[in-house]
Amino acid sequence: MSKSKDDFDVIIVGGGIIGTATGYYLAKAGQRVLLLEKDYLGAGSTGRCIGGIRAQFSTETTIRVAMESIALFNEMEKEFGFSVEWEASGYLFLAYNQQQKNAFLDVMSLQRKSGLKVTFLNTEQIEKKFPYIAIDDCYGGAWCATDGQADPFFVLKGYMLGIKKLGGTLLTGEEVTAIEYRPNGLFSVHCKSNKTFRSKKILSAAGPDAGDVGKMVGLDLPVEPERHEALITEGVEYIKMPMIVDYRPDGCYFQQRLTGQIIGCYTPEVRVPGKSVDTTFEFLAEMSRRMIRLVPSLENLTVLRQWAGSYTMTPDGNPIVDETSVPGFYVSVAMCG
Repeated sequence: MSKSKDDFDVIIVGGGIIGTATGYYLAKAGQRVLLLEKDYLGAGSTGRCIGGIRAQFSTETTIRVAMESIALFNEMEKEFGFSVEWEASGYLFLAYNQQQKNAFLDVMSLQRKSGLKVTFLNTEQIEKKFPYIAIDDCYGGAWCATDGQADPFFVLKGYMLGIKKLGGTLLTGEEVTAIEYRPNGLFSVHCKSNKTFRSKKILSAAGPDAGDVGKMVGLDLPVEPERHEALITEGVEYIKMPMIVDYRPDGCYFQQRLTGQIIGCYTPEVRVPGKSVDTTFEFLAEMSRRMIRLVPSLENLTVLRQWAGSYTMTPDGNPIVDETSVPGFYVSVAMCG
């Protein structure tokens, strides 16, 4: 018996990078895919991120998954047929006391064991390789040249076009309001538009809304959206500035895009839960101070724009990618930045 037009092999809730990427590879594997996004593609965390991509993590599983991800980015232009502005510009984590340095060295041992090529640079090496960085009080830094950056909108576009080309369905402006789980293992997904779709497999890739989507099937996922702000400057000559991560309590992280613009943000010392996208003057002033302290030559750059978005966080800072206790209901959420 053939499936109706409203029946799918997999229904994905969430149209960011995670949802579209998963939809693309499932469609490529021959699955009939439906992706539902309540707003527009990339409206959540994806469209508000700063594009950094790294494998310098502290658990073996995350390191290995991130390395596989970077391998995909290395082939993405070939896969999509256009550039996603992928550049292996590197990540540099700066230590500012012996305790931080020791912690970096410990995790680097695990990273090397996992196959990641990382190096600890002393201050003289940092000064030689990145002469624009002020190394006052610095104890050195963890460097990985294969980490990098890409434009999230171009990546999103590639996956979106790929899903459509492979016969998948993407529906925007379709907010999921309820998910029914029937005894026969079939899910009915109800939308605000009064449309209903059916599948035996659901993937929640809803980012900041993952907790709400989980509750629709009786799950209490340990996830919480956390508000972060970011800014971007005017463009300057491209010098392949890596993502520089200042590990001080009042630190920040920023990188240079291929367009020459400097883009960055910082993690608030007092975490701000919620999905508000309001911006503050305090962030603009404080982020500017932190950036100039680290790279003094940025002092006269004009800030073009600032914005806010949400990280989806878990208690241990690790993502949740798994089938849940509800058979057929999967989650791929909380990449935690």
